[in-house]
Amino acid sequence: MRFSINYMTFKDDYERKKFLLFKDKKICKSNRDIFKEFFEFQEEKLKRINDNAKLDEPSYKTLCGYINRLKNVNKWFENKDWKKLTLEDIKKVYKNLEEGSIFNRFGKRFADRKSYYSKIFKYKPFDLAGQKANVEKALVFFTDRRKKEVNFVNRENFKKIVSVVKNPHHLALLWLAWDIGENINTFLGLTSSNFKRKINSSTKEPEYIVWLPQGQLKRSRTQRSEPTLFPETVRYLDIVLNGLKPEDKLFKFEYRQSLKFFDSAVTRSKTTCEPTGKKPSWKDLRSGMACNLFSNYGWHSDDINLRLGHSIMSRELEVYFSYLAGQGKRVKKLHYNNSLEKVREEFEELKLIEKGQRQRLENQEREIDLINKNYQKIAKDMSILRVALQDNREEAKSIEKKDWEKRKELSTFNLLNTDTQSAS
Repeated sequence: MRFSINYMTFKDDYERKKFLLFKDKKICKSNRDIFKEFFEFQEEKLKRINDNAKLDEPSYKTLCGYINRLKNVNKWFENKDWKKLTLEDIKKVYKNLEEGSIFNRFGKRFADRKSYYSKIFKYKPFDLAGQKANVEKALVFFTDRRKKEVNFVNRENFKKIVSVVKNPHHLALLWLAWDIGENINTFLGLTSSNFKRKINSSTKEPEYIVWLPQGQLKRSRTQRSEPTLFPETVRYLDIVLNGLKPEDKLFKFEYRQSLKFFDSAVTRSKTTCEPTGKKPSWKDLRSGMACNLFSNYGWHSDDINLRLGHSIMSRELEVYFSYLAGQGKRVKKLHYNNSLEKVREEFEELKLIEKGQRQRLENQEREIDLINKNYQKIAKDMSILRVALQDNREEAKSIEKKDWEKRKELSTFNLLNTDTQSAS
């Protein structure tokens, strides 16, 4: 017997949290009025800038983030009326955030302080409170420029993580993150219809084509379909997808559960990130996937960017590739080894390299096809322009000829008129 599971969407979560926020009498009424005006503005803005008649799930996800931030900021100012805050009040909170006197729920310094500065303090909420001038003075040293930190899970540590996980659904999510490299929330929102099993024409082995639609991705990423690379991904997807209907979600758990089992696996496997030594998070698998393809399989940075949903010209991964190049990790160490396991690993590597080369050729073919189409369009436009110019020239000649004939007639008339007057 199958049981249906009701999943809470970001829309449901937002509407619930917003209702509770506006009704929360522990928050002073003046601030709640600011929050109401802000969300009316932000909802309208998200619809207009994304060219949507209604708010979509990514927009609701963004709005949920604002609710959490507003509640935190209100707590930092001890529920004071934001319209009555002084410059010293704002300076004090800013100083406490920067110096680590304000902690997150884990008792640590807020890592995303810049998002609070740019999305709350220097944005519409404090503008509505009439605090724009005080914020500018208090946050005089704040800058939006970010120093990108290199932090990723390498191949060896990823293998340690999966080695302590037994649940096939958890393993399927881990291998998808390592293979396709998208955010976990994206995978948790996918249904069975987003996966198509096929036999690769070159390797003659099974793979899945994973369709990543725009509605499930961050707005900055391109919707795309990507083939799986690793046999382990296929193995666990076969288990998870077995018996699912097209509309069924792939995973029966939500984000918080994914955080719990990942944290447990990291703790038990005693893994850390390279080179920082920090505790890995889900997003570190995404950067780890990119570094793995670059350093171990020789993929070109353009192809890795496309696989991650970036533009070819994106510089998001530049610091990672520079780090890896500096470490000499792109140097391929091939040597003869009688070990069957070593031979198998090298064979798998060669298949991935071949996939990368094939994907690059496909990308180049698409680019060439686009260039040809643009050239044909330009040639067609030029042909139309030439015809138009020729028509204009002939029309101009015709007009000039008619004008000359009129001038000639007028000259003859004037001459005859002059002779007639002279005769008189």
